[in-house]
Amino acid sequence: MNQTDFLVMRGISKSFDETQALRNVDFSGAIGEVHAISGENGAGKSTLVKILTGAIPRDAGEILLEGERIDLKTPQHARRLGIYAVYQEFSLVPHLTVAENILLGQMPSIRVQGVVDWAKAYRQAEEILSSIGFEGINVHQTVSQLSVSHQQMVEIAKALAKRRKILILDEPSAVLSQDELTRLFSLMRQLKKEKTLILYISHRLDEVFEIADRITVLKDGQLVGTVKPKESDQNQLIKMMVGRNLGEIFPVRIPPRADVALEVRNLSNEKDFADISLTLRQGEILGMFGLVGSGRTQVARCIFGADPFTTGEILLNGKPILPKSPRHAVRSGIALLTEDRKRDGLVMHCTLRDNASMASYLSLSWWGVIDRRKQALKVQQKIQELDVRPPLLERLASHLSGGNQQKLVLAKWLMTQASVLILDEPTRGVDVATKVEIYHIINDLARDGMGILLISSELPEILGMSDRALVMREGHLVGEFNRSQANEEKLLASAAGVSQ
Repeated sequence: MNQTDFLVMRGISKSFDETQALRNVDFSGAIGEVHAISGENGAGKSTLVKILTGAIPRDAGEILLEGERIDLKTPQHARRLGIYAVYQEFSLVPHLTVAENILLGQMPSIRVQGVVDWAKAYRQAEEILSSIGFEGINVHQTVSQLSVSHQQMVEIAKALAKRRKILILDEPSAVLSQDELTRLFSLMRQLKKEKTLILYISHRLDEVFEIADRITVLKDGQLVGTVKPKESDQNQLIKMMVGRNLGEIFPVRIPPRADVALEVRNLSNEKDFADISLTLRQGEILGMFGLVGSGRTQVARCIFGADPFTTGEILLNGKPILPKSPRHAVRSGIALLTEDRKRDGLVMHCTLRDNASMASYLSLSWWGVIDRRKQALKVQQKIQELDVRPPLLERLASHLSGGNQQKLVLAKWLMTQASVLILDEPTRGVDVATKVEIYHIINDLARDGMGILLISSELPEILGMSDRALVMREGHLVGEFNRSQANEEKLLASAAGVSQ
């Protein structure tokens, strides 16, 4: 700690029952600094942030802001002190408009007290979005109608609409395109000039090294150390986070088989994409890259029967299928791991047992009654195969870390015995060690003959895992690259419509 530190947290400890989430952690932040907090899932990052925002009380330690000791009682108390957080789990009100969410609690009124000046409210919301580089969002639209990336922008705008001294960003880039991330980083640099302390939590190490002034690493609830990016590298940071070298992040690929597992011919829907044709072979990992709004997810949803398509044909193992619903697609042998595990992948208040078996009840039932013994044996086998921790069947999904939740979603789909697996952002919001685990799981599935369509916004992931890479832009397939041809420049140029 030094005299220039605007925020000082000393000896912070917190336990939940028998779990020690934080143990004697010291942390500090200076005015106009971007201070990254890194660590595996379960390292204590979120607990530290929630203590700082008044969401949970600390068991021990002290917090000083501008040299004065503060005792944060509630999130409202923290906000009055200028401490705002943008979490992975959005705090937006879905049925309210963008303007109402941004100005929540401070809507402008006309002369009669309590009567909203709607024209002024919409104008103010547009000005706030424009000032932070997020123009183009319809402030009259309800939040539930927005894409996940636009919801993230609204969440950030909501925090910046208030006077803040400390801004906490928890995995803000997880749902943003490269262009949107560039705008976010530009905004963060502007906030630094305005003397805002930014605490940045991200599993993407390239981002951390690009934007952070300092990086603090937590492991198992304890402080490992604080480094400056210019004096460190990603390998050192990974070793600090996991306690060992990870070796090769991406596994060695073997050539796929010749047989086609999935073929899509001239698939179109009314508004999101048109004339999509692709083939996926058995044992192949086919990458699909594109900027947010390119139509990648919509194609996956149509193949999975979650959305209708207007024209085109889908063939599975050479036979035409018409998936009218996800249930039909699953019975045919297609599974889809969605990009938002908490909204679409899991039932958070249900157990590991019920979540893992949710898509395969038919195979576990007799005359409509679930065979609980068979269910337990199958689920226990699958979660142990994927190393879901802790492997406790009756534990609630909400009590797992993000990485283990993602592996639980994967377990659910693997229990269906699918021959084609569509993965939409499979490593979003998980730490680097869990990413490596998931990459090896995906590689093993492909080696066993499963056809895998891998949709990702992370170019290193596409390049490191894919046998071929497809690129989408504005609802059309605009590029296809073999593993030997693909690089970041080519894929980005194709996605952005820039000729090389």
